[in-house]
Amino acid sequence: MSQRHPQQSPRQPSSAEQDLPEQFRIRSEKRARYLDEGKQAYPVDLRRDHTLSQVRAGWPDLAAGEETQDVVTIGGRVMFIRNSGRLCFATLQDGFSPDHDAERLQIMLSRAEIGEDALAAWKNDIDLGDFVWVRGRVIASKRGELSVLAQQWRLASKALRPLPTLHRELSEESRVRQRYSDLIVRPQAREIVRERAEITATIRRSLGEQGYLEVETPILQSQHGGAAARPFTTHLNAFDIDMYLRIALELHLKRVMVGGADRVYEIGRVFRNEGVDSSHSPEFTMLEAYQSWGDQFTIADTLKSIIMAVADALGRHQIETEHGGIDLDGEWTWLPVYDGLSQELGEEITPVTPLARLRAIADAHHIGYDEGWIDQKLVMELFEALVEKKLVAPTFVCDFPEIAQPLARRHRSKPGCIEAWDLIIGGVERGTGFSELVDPVIQREILTEQSLAAAAGDPEAMQLDEDFLTALEQGCPPMGGLGLGIDRLLMLFTGAGIRETILFPLLRPLG
Repeated sequence: MSQRHPQQSPRQPSSAEQDLPEQFRIRSEKRARYLDEGKQAYPVDLRRDHTLSQVRAGWPDLAAGEETQDVVTIGGRVMFIRNSGRLCFATLQDGFSPDHDAERLQIMLSRAEIGEDALAAWKNDIDLGDFVWVRGRVIASKRGELSVLAQQWRLASKALRPLPTLHRELSEESRVRQRYSDLIVRPQAREIVRERAEITATIRRSLGEQGYLEVETPILQSQHGGAAARPFTTHLNAFDIDMYLRIALELHLKRVMVGGADRVYEIGRVFRNEGVDSSHSPEFTMLEAYQSWGDQFTIADTLKSIIMAVADALGRHQIETEHGGIDLDGEWTWLPVYDGLSQELGEEITPVTPLARLRAIADAHHIGYDEGWIDQKLVMELFEALVEKKLVAPTFVCDFPEIAQPLARRHRSKPGCIEAWDLIIGGVERGTGFSELVDPVIQREILTEQSLAAAAGDPEAMQLDEDFLTALEQGCPPMGGLGLGIDRLLMLFTGAGIRETILFPLLRPLG
């Protein structure tokens, strides 16, 4: 193996590189010159003893023009440069973390302090976006700006591409396609990343305090199930079998409950080969949790406790949306599907309302439907179109038609309904919960119907999972279960669209 450092092998730019924008060519030439001079453009031996935040915290009260003899070693990305004859100024930015945003700090380079050659090299070699290492004294400039007066400096990493200009170049499309650039220049992007981390940590802490055990279950699955959704398919060469990316976490978590877990949860990525819009992404992050000896009401209390814990962590109990203000401290109401639709239409809609009447209502409100839909499916479509978007305050929409959730328990007192709810806040579904179906005989009947629908061409129908049914036949305690979209929860608290809440969302390829 060659021991030659790759930085010691500069090459001439190719014809394709010569066609790149001028900034890229100039910076690439500087890198090549650095290597020709025997210097390192990306050295590995640099250390710092202070972050920029620590410098600000350690010297908060220097008067204008005050100098100290305190020497610090810092590093960061160059965000601003102002070069003059004997004195140069630059602003460095370091990394962001869970407890603070990216900090900025001024450095000053004086010919009297670092010498003429080092100052000239700074002017010739350093561009916006470069990372630099600086050792120097902590001072305050004549204008009172806390600064580090450099005694030494070194290039830490050469940026070949210029920084984006926030208002000119970073459209929403650019932000999500080049999230790295977005994070460099836009504090709001960094704040969403930090708040997402805080939300996830809060959920884990809240569930841990309630006795839930966190587990991990397979992403690659030989059967797809747990939700009515179209799966992504792939192929496992080792076994020469087709596989699916999971569309839900449910079926394996229920196996854990059969195995004796009292309360269990998972936060994981799920994948659905469906549409993309402002609230849907083909891959997203889901929390699912299950509690033994519970039902739809006890698990609803769990979800409320999670959301209120997040509200406490972020300090936001009142949220303004385009649909109106949301008071999380207010009442969280329960609204049965048929009751809500009846109130909206001014006529009673029940599980025995004729399909012809439901179609007439859809036609009158210009709501499209498939001629093959049964009455239950059309009721759900009418509710979503006419009622759901008007539910601003937290509302548990409950008592869905049986078709809505094949894995939920049939309602104990309302024939034709199931014990399941969707939590709607701000007109958007944020989570769902059930009294879980644990009767293996009824579950087999329902999944058999699903598999027949799948065989008939329904891409969203679940497959018959014999191993899951075998697990249920082992016996499972009564339980409640919930699902919560982490991305949609972040959307609620930030007002951002789903593409902003997912760090690297799936996008249509350019070209």
